[in-house]
Amino acid sequence: MVENREESMTLALLTAIEDRSDVTQRHLATRLGIALGLANSYLARCVRKGLVKITQAPANRYLYYLTAQGFTEKSRLTGQYFAASLDFYRRADTSVARALNDCQARGAQRLMFAGVSELAEIAVIRNQDFRIDIVGTYDSRTDRTSFAGKPVWQCRNVASLCDTVLLTALEHSSEVYQELAMLFHPSHIVVPDITHPLLRPCDRSKL
Repeated sequence: MVENREESMTLALLTAIEDRSDVTQRHLATRLGIALGLANSYLARCVRKGLVKITQAPANRYLYYLTAQGFTEKSRLTGQYFAASLDFYRRADTSVARALNDCQARGAQRLMFAGVSELAEIAVIRNQDFRIDIVGTYDSRTDRTSFAGKPVWQCRNVASLCDTVLLTALEHSSEVYQELAMLFHPSHIVVPDITHPLLRPCDRSKL
């Protein structure tokens, strides 16, 4: 949740190098979840900025070290990350509470989440105040079979399992909403307002 993808990747790269100086570029790519070429590009950028120093080791290996400037930048990005995370959880908690209140007002008795995410985790905790029966989670993009002690379904024949669905996807929100729109009447789909900016304008117009 740092300001943008570049800063997020920089923080992850600096953290990986601080954890292990003999890290390989392939390991960096795996840890960052990106292609090897892109990992090399981020690493080269950090070297040019003076954040990382490279020294050659035996057997044609390389060691990577954070410079003083690198440690300073990592501290700045870490602080920014935690500040952004705290702000997100505060806003998400309020948004989910409003959404669950909306579910309750609609007479929801069997609620399904749409998307395994941090938002869904917050909804599980917040639902203790509402006690709506959570039947499980629909998420076609995960390999998980359970979440919060309930089943996770990847198939789309889930409409009969609940009377209300709560959009909890933080990634691919518009795509998930489109999937839900083909399965449920709009009156049965509840969208937390924190996800509104993540939806395409055409999706938001339907809310």
